[in-house]
Amino acid sequence: MFDKLIVGILRNEEKKVLFSVADRIEMLNEVTSGLPNVEVGSFDGLLVDYAAECGASVILRGIRAVSDYEYELQMALMNRRLKPEIETVFLMAGEAHSFISSRLVKEVIRLGGNISGLVPPRLKVD
Repeated sequence: MFDKLIVGILRNEEKKVLFSVADRIEMLNEVTSGLPNVEVGSFDGLLVDYAAECGASVILRGIRAVSDYEYELQMALMNRRLKPEIETVFLMAGEAHSFISSRLVKEVIRLGGNISGLVPPRLKVD
């Protein structure tokens, strides 16, 4: 669908995360190592500004459920207002993955549950 994909990780100090930005970049590089057209990076500030800095003409966003769409639509319209030359494209998650969220995975980990099939097999949680 695209010649190149840049996965951008927002550096957000207000969000409670399990892994540092550096750790997430390392993990994403590992799981995408067989995909030569995928790059992983991080940014501060607005996604649309990061996309422009990278020379992107499209922001690709995933949608799991109707509840995601409302939020994503608002963000896409704001991004369009800020940088009309960058379009947002939505892709629907497959049914097998539509229920997975970072919040749920963190809860399963916290309660000692099995996360096999929810995250890449080599992911380690200490």
